[in-house]
Amino acid sequence: MLSVAALPAVAQQPDTSPSGHCTRIARLHVPGAEHQAVSCLDELTTAGTVVSGHTDRADWAGLTPAGLATPTGVPGIQIDGYFSDTSAGNTNHGWQHDAQFVVRLPDRWNGGLVVAGSPGVREQYANDRAIGDWVLARGYAFAATDKGNTGAAFYRDGEAPGEAIAEWNDRVTELTRAARAVVAQRYHRPPSRTLATGMSNGGYLVRWQLENHPELYDGGVDWEGTLWRASGPNLLTFLPPALRHYPVYAAGGPGADEAHRAMIAAGYPVGSEVLWPFHHQYYWDLTQRIYREELDPGYDGSTEAGTPYCAPGTPACDADYVYAARPPEVRRAVNAIGLTGRIGKPLITLHGTLDVLLPIGRDSDVYARMVRNAGRGGLLRYYRIEGGTHVDSLYDVFPGRLRPLTPCHRSAFTALEAWIGHGRAPAPSRTVPRPEGAGPGLLLEECSLTGKDTGL
Repeated sequence: MLSVAALPAVAQQPDTSPSGHCTRIARLHVPGAEHQAVSCLDELTTAGTVVSGHTDRADWAGLTPAGLATPTGVPGIQIDGYFSDTSAGNTNHGWQHDAQFVVRLPDRWNGGLVVAGSPGVREQYANDRAIGDWVLARGYAFAATDKGNTGAAFYRDGEAPGEAIAEWNDRVTELTRAARAVVAQRYHRPPSRTLATGMSNGGYLVRWQLENHPELYDGGVDWEGTLWRASGPNLLTFLPPALRHYPVYAAGGPGADEAHRAMIAAGYPVGSEVLWPFHHQYYWDLTQRIYREELDPGYDGSTEAGTPYCAPGTPACDADYVYAARPPEVRRAVNAIGLTGRIGKPLITLHGTLDVLLPIGRDSDVYARMVRNAGRGGLLRYYRIEGGTHVDSLYDVFPGRLRPLTPCHRSAFTALEAWIGHGRAPAPSRTVPRPEGAGPGLLLEECSLTGKDTGL
């Protein structure tokens, strides 16, 4: 983790032209921040912030392909800080305080602001490699939040089921308003466009913001966002079947074929089997237990977040969890954080067809239908990325089977820029095929979203 000493003292700069290096630094204040540390940096991307101590490498580990290039040549101002909060899971900078944020203000500004919430239960630097480096190099100001609670025990925050997740939405709204203000302080004018983006839980936050606070944004890119829907599907409907059936499938024997069919029926796509062992070891069990504890703590009584890798039939085992059989208050908790599809600004969604943490048929396929059913289909473009999975680091393990989503996110982002900036509508929603015979270099550099409408 970072320490307070890693944040250097601010070198005072003359307040001359707003385009000069670190000008107006002494006047910058993030509205509502309880604490902030302002730094003048020669490099805002991870090419410099890893060395200077202004990022946390562990926060973004495993989210990007190893061969992803790191841009350089982005000097400017970084503001680290936190808003008022009562939880203390985030230990960055030795602050022992949640609701931490980072705001980066490049000297050469293109007039825009990008806001992101962290994926999973990671902290505010989680998007630095996948998103922050690239948008900063394009001239955007960039702001990110830890969502107000972090770590695998995030469910301890809040007083009622669902409140910890609900805080995530509030913290993104809070940071967006504050970042827009500090951008105006730095550059003498508000941002000409404010874009929301993020992956996984960060993608959920994009969806929620465009549904509930479209006035703050000009558009967003949703990178395989989590779907919360009271009537299902949601995490609590498709993870328990994986916990029940995968061990039987992996063991082989007479029950393996039936267990495989049950996995496919639960939404895990044919062709993704090679990814199941990794997700069983690292994702499915933990994810089910901590999110179930957040939304349905009564399922296991006084036990906190269940029993890891319990066998079906064990009392209060998450492998036996049946969301539809739980009391109405569980669905009310999910509904409080749920999505409706009623987006109010342009949204581009992308999702890998081999995602086995958030299976595409139980997540973004459903959300796209929700948007259309809400009468907002004209504001959505949805791209199903053939061969993409939930985390791009798995591309390094299976380069012949997978393609990374990072290049597709960048293509989607530039398509959104043209959509809102020049009125050029993006290509129709479609499944984007994985190029046949493509080598790693091509897949890391190109992802064309153009093509015929597949009627998604």
